[in-house]
Amino acid sequence: MYEKLFSRGKIGNLELKSRIVMPPMGTSMACANGEASPEIIRYYEERAKAGCALICTEITCVDEETGAGGFYQLHATSPKQVQSLKKLADTMHRYDTKIFLQLHHPGREISSAMEPAGEIVAPSAIACPVIGEVPRAMTTAEVEAMGKKFVKGAVIAKMAGMDGVELHAAHGYLLNQFMSPLTNKRTDRYGGDFVNRMRLIAEIVIGIRYACGPDFPVSVRISANEHLDGGIDLKEGVRIARYLESLGVVSINVSCGTYATGDTIVEPYYRPECWKKDLATAVKAAVKIPVIAVNTIKNPATAEKLLEEGVCDYVALGRAQLADAEWAKKAKEGKEHLIRKCMGCMFCFKAAAMGMPTICNANPNLGLETIYNEDTLKKNGEGRAVAVIGGGPGGMQAALVLAKRGFKPVIFEKSDRLGGSMNYACKPPHKELVADLITTMTNELKEENVEVRLNTEANVENVKALNPYGVFIATGGDPIRLPVPGADGDNVYIAQDVVDGKYTFSGKKIVVVGAGVTGLETAEMLSKDNDVTVVEMTNNVGDALYRSVKNYLVRTLEGNGARIMTLQGLSEIKPGKVVLLHSATAFKTELDADAVIFAAGVKPNKALADEFYAAFDKVTTVGDASKPGLIGDALREANSKAYVF
Repeated sequence: MYEKLFSRGKIGNLELKSRIVMPPMGTSMACANGEASPEIIRYYEERAKAGCALICTEITCVDEETGAGGFYQLHATSPKQVQSLKKLADTMHRYDTKIFLQLHHPGREISSAMEPAGEIVAPSAIACPVIGEVPRAMTTAEVEAMGKKFVKGAVIAKMAGMDGVELHAAHGYLLNQFMSPLTNKRTDRYGGDFVNRMRLIAEIVIGIRYACGPDFPVSVRISANEHLDGGIDLKEGVRIARYLESLGVVSINVSCGTYATGDTIVEPYYRPECWKKDLATAVKAAVKIPVIAVNTIKNPATAEKLLEEGVCDYVALGRAQLADAEWAKKAKEGKEHLIRKCMGCMFCFKAAAMGMPTICNANPNLGLETIYNEDTLKKNGEGRAVAVIGGGPGGMQAALVLAKRGFKPVIFEKSDRLGGSMNYACKPPHKELVADLITTMTNELKEENVEVRLNTEANVENVKALNPYGVFIATGGDPIRLPVPGADGDNVYIAQDVVDGKYTFSGKKIVVVGAGVTGLETAEMLSKDNDVTVVEMTNNVGDALYRSVKNYLVRTLEGNGARIMTLQGLSEIKPGKVVLLHSATAFKTELDADAVIFAAGVKPNKALADEFYAAFDKVTTVGDASKPGLIGDALREANSKAYVF
């Protein structure tokens, strides 16, 4: 199965055990001094032992003054970092996995507050539209010195036993800025025509080959299309790839975009698999060296097809291996039905952007691999029963961990299906992968022989019949119905019921109360056929969402003619109208409304929990039953508590 995907390959002088590559992704798990921490080593190790053939590390700093890309990133600026980097490389080599250190400088795509020098530098004094700060244009001497810093980083990588380096010349970072006519307006030998714009990276490649030897692999990651007028287009991207090949690089890692077109780099859920395969196809047709390419891959069959079609030589699986560290292992063993797939929710990237360790809404172990792993899992359940009340994300995850520990969990689910709140979250447009997570976790429960009792509402009596070792309460939360006059009227609905299809509307004036995730997604569904207004009492919308997802939802709503009104609290609901109260001025406004839909969140059912706490000695509560949150919050809490239960 998947013969191409698991065929051996070669990049430069390196033999690779499969065609699976892990591309660079920021983790914020390195030590503050730039050394490889035990946490980041274990994170990469989990992917290596599962079968990943080549790992390209996260962005690695080469310049201590203006080159920081995060507070907790790897550094290759001093021999002091060699020892920890060697531990990282040696760990990968235990599994016959090769590792490239990715050398990076952000240029203008960083805030000056992040940089020790207190300024940002770039080829030209042109601000990144996302960062909004005008960088200082580098002098010719500074450009020459910067090239030498990249070469020094490669020397450190070789000293540490890395198998090669990757130069980050994509995504609008410094090397990309020099290569792009949009951001390089220099008039010295590092600007102007194509050869001059390529001069810095050419000097770096030649310098590395001189300092590290011609057999030390150098790969380059490029944005084959910046998706910006006046920037690098595909024709120019192909030209860049061919030029780099002539310099002796061993492979081209094809990506696209810059910060200004960020949703083409780290794609939210609304971009399908393989939407950009034309980029790698064009580059591969133009060069003879191996092509590595990202393509928003979720499924092994997709990866295999890309290889069969000759789109690329190696598939880069980034967030796929965040969502499931064992993606490669499960694919090789024919267990695709057990792969937890990236849902494109962007919470991993949101955490990284905040300088926090990376997290995943599908994988509660991500970033915590030193805490949650096979070595730390205490298998002391001894067949003892544990009642799990609720079959939502928290209950399912708790049952899985308990089963792996040797307990005998029994899930009580009052509805006719597992999934809990995920059954609503999967209904808005492009959210099919949430439904896929329900299916995958259901398959995992079957794999662990977990007993599931659907259409069975738990109570103290039927739980006591199990004689359980303990009880996990994962009943979710009750939707909040704001206590305003008219809230119980016939024209008032709960968002979950609307999303689930219990009520449908067409040609109606609808007011959605609440502009969180649920409110925006409910409004998105309704705005195609109705006149929708979203009201929010604060000044913010979609606070829990990463900006690319929030911006997409807002654009979609505006495109459908919907309105979003902030600083508007709900004061009263009348027949055919709602009364709003401005949060700052207390000014009242009336809106026509055929229907009012509450999307104001959920609250725990404390009364139900109290019954079980009173009846059993060992009880714990997870998910919305404990504290309202997102799918990932429920998974992480359940995972954590089940490990020590």
